[in-house]
Amino acid sequence: MSEVDSCLGQRALPTRVLTVGKTRSPGVQLLLDEYTEKLKCYSSFEVLQIRSNPKKAQDTTVQIREEDIAVMSTIGSSDWVVLLDEHGNELRSEEMAELIARAGNTGASRLSFCIGGPYGHGPLLRERANVSVRLSSMVLNHQIALLVLIEQIYRAWTILKGQKYHH
Repeated sequence: MSEVDSCLGQRALPTRVLTVGKTRSPGVQLLLDEYTEKLKCYSSFEVLQIRSNPKKAQDTTVQIREEDIAVMSTIGSSDWVVLLDEHGNELRSEEMAELIARAGNTGASRLSFCIGGPYGHGPLLRERANVSVRLSSMVLNHQIALLVLIEQIYRAWTILKGQKYHH
């Protein structure tokens, strides 16, 4: 795929989703595989799962800190980072498409979406994020959040390309 997307002139950034959580159910994995394959038509795409509570801490503050460190270790200095958070900005699908297009024009080398663990994100990632968005007014299980996010990323690309999936 060309480095410059012909649709709106935005770069099709390599995209990935970092998600803190446990092993996915087979049904969720099937849907993830389907959307991951579809997304590869637009840009390189991957989902990276980060183990929840990597040091098996009993204290939630320590768990959040350790997950924060684990996520931060995977984010490059030139990544454009989108934090998924219940307190983030609510976006319509068209606004998600605009976010993806704008990210491609920032000079970033990769677009990284971050889904937190059961207790949310730590301060390092919150400080590092370029933008914070929410998928719903309701708190979502990390597997459901991942499915909703990936479907919305796919929908965003179909909006940018003027394809009929959105309507």
